[in-house]
Amino acid sequence: MKIVTICGAGIGSSAILKVNAEKALATLGLAAEVVAADVASVREVSDDANVILTSQEFVEAIGTTYAEVIVIRNHFDQSEITAAVERSLGESPAP
Repeated sequence: MKIVTICGAGIGSSAILKVNAEKALATLGLAAEVVAADVASVREVSDDANVILTSQEFVEAIGTTYAEVIVIRNHFDQSEITAAVERSLGESPAP
């Protein structure tokens, strides 16, 4: 599994999202590669991504992708990020 975090320059918001996505994975007991990138290189880094975490302002620039694009409203809200990762990558409970 692969998560890509995207921001304008690839060093600010995406780095914060990367760290928090890694924390979410650890909390959930899931394994995935997490890569931070800038919006200009999204095509190269997200070819094999399952999930892209980003801000609303970059969704349109991401364009068409097979990855699930998830808008994170608060990059510092660990519960928001953990819930998003769990919904996307976590296994659904058996009925």
